Amino acid sequence: MGKRRRVTEQRRTNPAVLGGVIAVVAVGGAGFGAYALWGGGPAAEDGKGATSAPRHHDSVKTGPLTAAEVRTTTERFLTAWQHGRPAEAAAATNDSAAATALLTGYTRDAHLEQITLTAGTGTGGKVPFSVRATVAYKGLTKPLAYDSALTVVRRATDGKPVVDWHASVVHPDLKDGDTLVTGASGTPPVKALDRDGDELTTAHYPSLGTVLDGLREKYGKTAGGKAGVELRVIRGKASQKAELSDKTLVELSKGTPGTVRTTLSPTLQAVAEKQVAKRKRASVVVVRPSTGEILAVANTDHGFNTAFQGSLAPGSTMKVITSSLLIDKHLASADKQHPCPKTFTYGGWKFHNDDDFEIKNGTFKASFARSCNTAFISQAGKLDNADLTRQAQQVFGLSMNNWAIGVPSFDGAVPVQSAAQMAASLIGQGGVRMNPLNMASVAATVRTGSFHQPYLVSPKADGRTLATASRTLSASTLSQLRELMKFTADYGTAAEAMSGLGPDYGAKTGSAEVDSQKKPNGWFTAYRGDLAAAGVVQQGGHGGDTAGPIVATLLRTGS
Repeated sequence: MGKRRRVTEQRRTNPAVLGGVIAVVAVGGAGFGAYALWGGGPAAEDGKGATSAPRHHDSVKTGPLTAAEVRTTTERFLTAWQHGRPAEAAAATNDSAAATALLTGYTRDAHLEQITLTAGTGTGGKVPFSVRATVAYKGLTKPLAYDSALTVVRRATDGKPVVDWHASVVHPDLKDGDTLVTGASGTPPVKALDRDGDELTTAHYPSLGTVLDGLREKYGKTAGGKAGVELRVIRGKASQKAELSDKTLVELSKGTPGTVRTTLSPTLQAVAEKQVAKRKRASVVVVRPSTGEILAVANTDHGFNTAFQGSLAPGSTMKVITSSLLIDKHLASADKQHPCPKTFTYGGWKFHNDDDFEIKNGTFKASFARSCNTAFISQAGKLDNADLTRQAQQVFGLSMNNWAIGVPSFDGAVPVQSAAQMAASLIGQGGVRMNPLNMASVAATVRTGSFHQPYLVSPKADGRTLATASRTLSASTLSQLRELMKFTADYGTAAEAMSGLGPDYGAKTGSAEVDSQKKPNGWFTAYRGDLAAAGVVQQGGHGGDTAGPIVATLLRTGS
């Protein structure tokens, strides 16, 4: 990040504004008079007093926090923070070491001055507050304003009220282990372009914030730009493991951006943004099957790219892969009779169909179109534990952790499992995890007959190698798989959403049960011509009713 000037800690006399009431604190004081550091003396100042265990004859206070406890703890923490006393503020938390480090860096590394913290009206132990400050670095200044919140809890060791420490208390974009730094950005900015050469911005495409951050992190140093001066969130180890990119909060001086061209279609991206905005937790991806180019990506939640990085059970959309496996092994055939009982027990688990329906003397095609779970579970005993994993890897290019799309992504997980968990994985539950990018790729593979790794930036831009699959489906299996997906789009659970889009199309719906959710996640994957798309609406219910219209609209737009 380059050299940064260390500044002397500033001690200001500005009062903390608490719930609209101004409380004046002397520079040499220890807080709000009676609300001085618990335990007193040097031990409290460095946080040791705050974490020491009570003497054996002291009782540990329990029960709900009083309003006075929440108020005084909040006052103590915010006032010490505002006045540049990080150790004192940290002593009012349940993790003084982590709090001291981040609060010290708030002025030393982030170069924030003239800090004003204003507490709002709390609910229970949670207190919202606003932050107003100035970023000042080598003669450059800019205002910073944002809202955050803290939660007061009882410390386990002594029952005293303290702030429950997380980095997000300091700034909502921080995860534990992240830091704030102002200086010459280590990575120059980039100007991301769509496939037509026009600039991509969050003003026009709100979902692309995480994508643009990822492009800068990947290509900023090689795209020909020059770094500016910024206040940035620098990700720690945990965030890096989760593939979260550094984030710019304030730009004090503009750098010279380099240029990165993407494969995004401005038309499809605009439609994708509008479609996900209609749902609370929706994500969608559109790809071109013949090449793997990503044409659109959108999420309702702009803070995390579920479409590329999500890890969710895909439910019955996984039956596309499982069907290819069963047909390959001659355990199913599109037009041959196949069992679909109300329930089927395997590995000690009793698996059900939706509303315990059954199809008597029906074909495998009918079971696929209606999404019969037991049609798949009934074949589990004839499979090896690793069969589904191998099929996903060797044919569909999934679950090998080797995709290189140009920004951070997750390429699915199909772990080897046994007994009931193996059976559950056949219907997209158990340990199977996917995201819309993965499932759009699955539909694309069926459409073309071979896997083309999706990408957002052409591999020619940086010479990276794209992932490949080791084999393709036989002509017979591929033909039957397409027949299954077309029949589902014509007459099955996807028919309503796909109405009017045929005849060169195919689709599969899915609903994935998730613990603690009242409604399942709704999935939908489909192809039409040289477009393939997949979407998920978390806690949406049946995929045909929720994600289906989003995907179908995009397939119709791209025709």
